[in-house]
Amino acid sequence: MPIPGRDTHGPSRSARLGCMTSSANGALGDFLQASRARITPEEAGLTLYGDHRRVPGLRREELAMLAGVSSSYYTRLEQGQSRNASPQVLDAIAAALRLSDAERTHLGDLAASGTRRVLPKKPPVERADPALLELLASLGDVPSLVLGRRADVLAWNPLGHALLASHLDPDSCRSSAQRPNMASLVFQDAETRTLYTDWRAKSRAVVGNLRLTAGKHPEDPALALLIGSLTVASPEFASLWADHRVQPCATAVYELAHPLVGRVSVNQQTLRSVDHPDQSLVTHTAPVGSASAEALTLLAQVVGSTTPPRTGLDPRGVRQSRTGADGTTGPDIKWGARSSRPPGR
Repeated sequence: MPIPGRDTHGPSRSARLGCMTSSANGALGDFLQASRARITPEEAGLTLYGDHRRVPGLRREELAMLAGVSSSYYTRLEQGQSRNASPQVLDAIAAALRLSDAERTHLGDLAASGTRRVLPKKPPVERADPALLELLASLGDVPSLVLGRRADVLAWNPLGHALLASHLDPDSCRSSAQRPNMASLVFQDAETRTLYTDWRAKSRAVVGNLRLTAGKHPEDPALALLIGSLTVASPEFASLWADHRVQPCATAVYELAHPLVGRVSVNQQTLRSVDHPDQSLVTHTAPVGSASAEALTLLAQVVGSTTPPRTGLDPRGVRQSRTGADGTTGPDIKWGARSSRPPGR
């Protein structure tokens, strides 16, 4: 049975090849061109005297002048004909474009990828970081989940599942083949789409974070497959992806239209794992005494979620399980009397 948020058919061959074979130099040029189009000459500190422009943003020669490089060199860099841009040149271009810290990091990742041959490399099946699982187990009354590199749900506590995906099998994250993917849910799952009252803000954040991840891991075929699939399936995703904006998942405030407890405004916090920086623990809280906090308390009562007992857990709060023939991987958290079991195929 198909799982919402997981494409079981995959994108077309052209979508797969289009995403997998796009060069790193091309990605760098696309990002530079998109960033250049977003900044006006006035914002860059240039004075114009009746200059009529057919396209928005800075011209190549203007950006080159601001960055202190020749126009021909910058043109070759943007067109993917020049490699090995020095950190000093990249810093100068970033300053001229008024890039944020996240955008500067992305620029550096793209430039570094352009200096080497990028070959697809299948990463190992993700296993949730035991330290994150231990922290997750301690957050019984805080809706929380653990996300992997590609926004796959590696684990969630009962309240996290009830808040964000109560229509899905709570055990679906236990199998690598069945794990929901938050990016796919946001763009392809009707229930998730209606959950966020400002869906556009959520969708921009999802795409912006995927952009950062793609810059760091251009060799990841599973990530490329996800992006290709979403590009084919969702015109909205394709439009946002073509915009080349990046946005790290750190903190955000989202209003949810929850089917059980109504409107809930939650503060989303993302904590990165030290040992596994591609994994993160995402928590959702509300100010003490607020109507949203009361709604979360009501939701906890509805699902019977309290701080999970340590019975049946090892001293670290995590029961380890072996990889089964059905693809089940990673630690097995036991919430009270109900243990997680992999869903049937």
